[in-house]
Amino acid sequence: MNRINELFERKSQGLLSLYFCAGHPTPDSTPDIIRTLEQKGIDFIEVGIPFSDPMADGPVIQDAATKALRGGMTLQKLFSQLEPLRGEGVKLPLILMGYINPIYHMGYEPFFRRCQEVGVDGVIIPDLPFKDYMNEVKPIADRYDIRVIMLITPETSDERIRFIDQNTDGFIYMVSSAATTGAQKEFDAAKQAYFERINAMQLQHPRMIGFGISNRQTLESAQANAAGAIIGSKFVSLLDEHQAPLPAIEALFTALKE
Repeated sequence: MNRINELFERKSQGLLSLYFCAGHPTPDSTPDIIRTLEQKGIDFIEVGIPFSDPMADGPVIQDAATKALRGGMTLQKLFSQLEPLRGEGVKLPLILMGYINPIYHMGYEPFFRRCQEVGVDGVIIPDLPFKDYMNEVKPIADRYDIRVIMLITPETSDERIRFIDQNTDGFIYMVSSAATTGAQKEFDAAKQAYFERINAMQLQHPRMIGFGISNRQTLESAQANAAGAIIGSKFVSLLDEHQAPLPAIEALFTALKE
């Protein structure tokens, strides 16, 4: 069974996922970050593929991607860094998150084959058109048992959400707002209404809420309205500050209690 599906079968509430950008804060830091996060009890990890034009990302993740690219990070290098981890005993689900350009350039078939070879369980491609997903990407991803995770926002129609729910697997990434990534102090009434609207739809797949989670209030709200929370910008900024995963994750845990 795909590790993403196995995780959600085993644990349906209170999940915590972290995002970081491959090649940041240092070119070779990715494997150590993954090992450390698993040791600290993180449920699954999103590894960002750095790209020169990350349209959905705020300044923190844009800066991390720029530094990673300047340090020589590429998609092929990322795969080579991930390859030894499963043999070392890393068991938590790994998801690659990146824009379509580098993946399309590599080729869908080689990309998903390589994902399977190195133990990647899912991918998130924010700018992948759903028509292209259905016609070109899904058949290949299914062949290699890789979950393609789709995003929904407050502007996504109920019809579209149900179509995504019917035609994807793993979980649905519920973006807290239509803005770019970045930490927020609280989720306002409009976001709470959005969460309640999606809860009332009783979708078949679990949901994870991301974008803007950085403290106890936003974490608890996300975990109360979905299977769990995804934290990106806050952790990336702490990695940049501490330049090492252990003090960064400890600082994050402290921030999530405030």
